[in-house]
Amino acid sequence: MAVYRISGVWKNSENVITNYAFHTVRVDSLSRATNKTKQQAIALLETPGNTATTLLWNYNSASWNIGEIVQVVNGPNEKYLRSNPDNKLTDNLQHLIDFDWIAV
Repeated sequence: MAVYRISGVWKNSENVITNYAFHTVRVDSLSRATNKTKQQAIALLETPGNTATTLLWNYNSASWNIGEIVQVVNGPNEKYLRSNPDNKLTDNLQHLIDFDWIAV
């Protein structure tokens, strides 16, 4: 059983998320980000007992805030990650930091 935070994403040329920045929550710290493919991220979150929330950078306080719960959803064509499905920008994790400037 593990707890994760997702702080950012990598997208392809069609603006589709392909990779996620995963952090492991430890007793008194948070790991550095680890790049996980979409398939790896789905497998981690489908493992019983594993959970994840978004991790949002707050520019006003210069600190990280825990965001929404992330779940695996069966889409019309494939599985994907999404947060609380309430038709907001945050639903599909598109609002997370875009790490495209860091090589995958």
